[in-house]
This record gives sequence, C-alpha cells and structure tokens, in this order.
Amino acid sequence: MPDAESAPMEARREELRAVLQSGLFTRAPTLAALLSYICERTLEGRGSEIKEYSIAVDALGRDASFDQEADSIVRVQANRLRKRLVEYYEGPGKRHRIHISIPVGQYVPTFQDQGHQWLASRPDSVAAAPFRLRLSARTLSLLLVVILAVLAGLFFLARRTSAPSPTAAPAETPVPSSPSLIGLPVGDEVRILAGGSHDYIDHAGKTWTADRYYTGGTPVHSPVPHIWRTQDAVIYRTSRQGEFQYQIPLKPGIYELHLHFAETLYGPEGQEGGGEGSRVMQVRANGQPLLSDFDVVADADGSETADTKVFTDISPAQDGKVHLEFASVHGGRAMVSAIEVLPGTRGRQRPLRILTRDVPYYSNDSHWWSPDTYFKGGQLALRHGLVAAGDDPELYESERWGRFSYAIPAAPGSYNLLLHFAEHRFGPGNRDDYVGPPHAENAGAGARVFNVLCNGKTVLRELDLFREAGENRPIVRKMAGLEPNAQGKLLLDFVPLKDYATVTAIEVLPE
Repeated sequence: MPDAESAPMEARREELRAVLQSGLFTRAPTLAALLSYICERTLEGRGSEIKEYSIAVDALGRDASFDQEADSIVRVQANRLRKRLVEYYEGPGKRHRIHISIPVGQYVPTFQDQGHQWLASRPDSVAAAPFRLRLSARTLSLLLVVILAVLAGLFFLARRTSAPSPTAAPAETPVPSSPSLIGLPVGDEVRILAGGSHDYIDHAGKTWTADRYYTGGTPVHSPVPHIWRTQDAVIYRTSRQGEFQYQIPLKPGIYELHLHFAETLYGPEGQEGGGEGSRVMQVRANGQPLLSDFDVVADADGSETADTKVFTDISPAQDGKVHLEFASVHGGRAMVSAIEVLPGTRGRQRPLRILTRDVPYYSNDSHWWSPDTYFKGGQLALRHGLVAAGDDPELYESERWGRFSYAIPAAPGSYNLLLHFAEHRFGPGNRDDYVGPPHAENAGAGARVFNVLCNGKTVLRELDLFREAGENRPIVRKMAGLEPNAQGKLLLDFVPLKDYATVTAIEVLPE
C-alpha cells in the first residue's frame, strides 16, 4: 500500500499520462512535449530549473544560441498550452480529480486536487448519502480511484470504437514546407524607428528602438491617422529626412535588410499636394547602390501606404558596420521611416508566413507566423473551434474576407506561394454561428466563388471552397515559380465573383 507521500505523486503522474494520451494533445506534439517537460521537471523536484531558456533548448529544440529577447516561442507556446489545458478540463478532463494548470506569468505547473469540490457537486455525493460520511478518507480516495479508472476505461473505449476510419482524411492535406525552411535564421535583430524618440513594440511583439546610429538629416513626425497595408501605423508616422547616413554595428555574417517607407507629406491628401515625382531619392549600402531614382508614392501605389523594400546578402564592412546613405535626387528630400536588419541566408530571402490575426502564432510544427500585414481592404474575423480536420486546427480559426489585396515585398528570385483556406461562412454547420451579411440557409457549393491573382495573372480561378473541401475543413493551394514585379512585390488580389473572397494564411517560400 503506498504511503501518504507517494500516493499523490503517482496520482499526478497518472493525470499527466491521461492528458498526454487525449486527442487534444496527441494532435499537438509540440504542446505535448512542452507539457511533459515542465511536469516531469516539477515532479522530480527540479521546478527551479524550468526557465524560458531551458524550455526553448530542452523541450522545443532551439539551439544553444537561443535569445529569448528576439524569439518569443516559449511565451507563445506556453500561452497556447494554457488555453489547451483549459479546453481539456472543460471537456474530457472535467471530472478528473487532479487538474493541471500553468499560472499566468509562470512556467512551473500546478496540480490542483478537485476531489472535494467534485463530490460536493454531485447529487449522489457524500452530502446526499449520510451513511457514506462514516467512510474513512482513505476509503473514499480508493473509491474515487476505482470510479475514475472505470470512467477512463469507458472513455478510451468509446474513443476507440467511435474513431473515424483510418482512410477518412481531410479533403486536401496541407502541403508541407521544405524541411530546410522550418526555422528562421538565428541571430541578432536590429529595428530602428527613423526619427522616433521612443521605443515601440509592434503587433508581433518585436521592439523597435528609438532612432540611433545616424548622422545628418532631420526627424519628422506626421499626424496622419491611418497608414495602409500595416497594423502598426506608428512605425510609419516618423521618419528621418534630408541627406543622412546610418552606421549600424553588426556581428560578422549574412543579413537581410528591410527598409520601410510611407509618404505622408506628398499626395492628393498630403500637406503639400503633389504625388509621384515629388520625392525621389537614392540609397546605398557600403557604397553599393540599393535604390536608384526611388519614388515612394510610385512604388507603394499611393501615399500614406506602407512600403517595404527587401535586400538579401548584406554584410558589415571591415569596420563591423553597415553604412547606409540616403540622398535626394530630383525633388523633395530623401527619407526613411524605419530600418530592420535580420539574420539572413546567403542567396535567398527568409521564408514569410502571415496569419490573418492581430497577434503572432507558433504552429505545431514550430513555424512562426506573423500577424496580418501588407494587406489593403477586407475585414478580419475570428472563428474559434470550428475547423475539425488537420493537425493544427487553430491555424484556421481566422480569416480576412471581402475584396482585398496583399503587397508582399520580395527580393529578386523565384518563390512558392501557399494559400490556406477554410469555408467558415457557408454550410449547414455555420449558419447559426456566422456574424455578417445574411446568406441562404444550408447554402453550400456555388455560394462563394472568387479568383486570386498574382501580379495581375490569375493563379486560382473560380475557387469554390465548399465544393472542394466542404465546410470548416482546411484546404491549401500551392503555386510555384512566382517572381516579384518591377516594384519588388508579389501583389496578391482576391477578387470576389460571388459573395466575398477569403484567405486564412499566406506562405511565401524561396525556391
């Protein structure tokens, strides 16, 4: 017979095993690995060793150079794990005596004994049966263990007998990414708000520092309330203008440079009027030209619009710095809104993954997805818990819908484009949940039809999600060999033919 100390410990381990064997976690191996790691360390009396760095390296597979300031994977995954545990204990684990939870702001789990509260809430509990009050606490505990064992056996038997046939699969299995593109390059990241006097944390959780490393020029702030194609207008409301340079210190290596612009002075609604041709400039890096006769309004297809230019294979000069020079050419004054320097890979752009939501996301395969960006038009909608197929249903819980476009910056090269969809609007299972313009009950095939164009060429024609996949089921379409247009962009247009267009996520991967 186990003693008083070992019995609770074994019950905790049994609860951990039950959680890990549940469908909510067998379908989420990354979350299962994280839960197993922090619980085992705690049960071994090593809870003090559970730190953000150790979780990243020991449980999530990051290498020893992991930087928790630059990589938020642990915080993101811990938050997802908290939500998954809440979902588990609101469902299959509701009657379990022990509940596992992770307090907000911590990584060490707690094992909460729910036994007394569970008994008191049942109509046939101890309170409703006086003669049971004479049973000892040990006897009651044994009875509870037996009851829970029987319930667990029935639960798993029911799951086994009701599980779908192994041949049943989603209408289309998501297309896997190339193994070599699973992780982003690791290293230092630099983000500078040109002309800015305060740091800023964007929707992705990344910190942009106040202006630094510059000489010359003048800081300018614009009161423009809205900037197209971004959720972070703050980044584009300040700029450095005139004749100026930046000397950015970097460790030896290969980097990717992103220059961010938005024209807030010239344009039909600008303070100075004008538009194309009002401001033209050139930009050089370490003496080599990056942009010649560059016109922000023309490149962005309008004023008050975020415009990003991407350059690969950037390395510091012999003095350990990247030297950027901004010079006026024909009119106006040279300018830049923000500068971003990221670890890069020689000869190719970093993979880009965008999810239609306002916060970042780590998918179960440890891919990092940026919050929605580069968009114009349409609306965001969240559709919690509807997608029933696929390994990562949370990836398909949101959408941008309407008539919209994405202007995705891309360095010269060839790219694979993966578009993720799910039909959240039409079908008998959606009509009670959808909030939006009315649609016919039970409408399915033919209710929503749209085209997708890339740089003016149709890449998906008359796409009908319900016809191809049914309701609330993931579908992925892959287009290969795409090249950026003359402005260095993959311009994606989602054009409704009937009802509205929609998309859930976008991947742009260098070939």
